[in-house]
Amino acid sequence: MSSKSASPGPAYSGPGSLDPARLGPAVPEVDVGELEVRLGEGALLLDVREPLEVEEARVPGGLRIPLQSVPDRLDEIPIDGILYVICAAGGRSRTAAEFLRSHGIDAVNVAGGTNAWAAAGFDTESGPVASGDTVGGDS
Repeated sequence: MSSKSASPGPAYSGPGSLDPARLGPAVPEVDVGELEVRLGEGALLLDVREPLEVEEARVPGGLRIPLQSVPDRLDEIPIDGILYVICAAGGRSRTAAEFLRSHGIDAVNVAGGTNAWAAAGFDTESGPVASGDTVGGDS
């Protein structure tokens, strides 16, 4: 029998807390086809890749906060509704989604990430991110 704790544990208290070995059970996940539908309905997206990766190719729209900055920038992340979390292939976004869920945010991982999105032929953007479209890193 398994159960999820509804309250965040002390393992999620600081920047080093994104260690996958310290995270709990799996988070909900959608494929890129489902994400495309949800974004068309106005869903929120958080891209947790590094700024240079985001400039190479990205799903249009959404917030951009590199994975390691998520704990320090939690107050910038929307807490209402479902938040879809994406990276390049699904690993970093799974880690971020687990962390966000531990803080009461209904985060869902995007399996396959931006790589799967592009391979499926969905629209992508590239180049510098417009300042109004980003919540980038503190480099």
